[in-house]
Amino acid sequence: MSDEKQNPEEHEDVGLYQRISERAAELVQEGRKTLDEALKKASEEISSSGDYTREKAEKVGEYLRRDLAEFSNRAQKAGESVKGATEPHRIVAGMQSGLAKFLTTAADVLTELAGKSEQVLEYKTGEVTSPGTLTCKDCGKEMHFKATVRIPPCPQCHKTVFRKSY
Repeated sequence: MSDEKQNPEEHEDVGLYQRISERAAELVQEGRKTLDEALKKASEEISSSGDYTREKAEKVGEYLRRDLAEFSNRAQKAGESVKGATEPHRIVAGMQSGLAKFLTTAADVLTELAGKSEQVLEYKTGEVTSPGTLTCKDCGKEMHFKATVRIPPCPQCHKTVFRKSY
């Protein structure tokens, strides 16, 4: 799927997705912004440069937020597994306190992050998404993407709504 030729608008959206993602990551790494603030700031900076309209930057920013929300849902599940492994009777007494506190805090952070994301995430034809596997909600056909792409209709049933996995 990722080897298909993209039309200019698709290429533009994919490029914008990557630019917003990279700039937001820089802002977060600098420690000056939360992830949501960094996404807003990155979208504003890129739209004010004149290369993209504010509407286009906001739309692509929402695609990025959606992908991050899906990632955080998966992180929440991992966090719950970590919490289960930190039961006091399963940890050596000398390490119990420090390790349990660290892992519980990490799990709480992951759970909180996931709690802020949407519960049901749908991916639709025409939207831009990061690499991963989209599964058609109608027929179950999987489409595997190795790069950021604009989502095409299902090649099997031509429906337009998908779920994502990595």
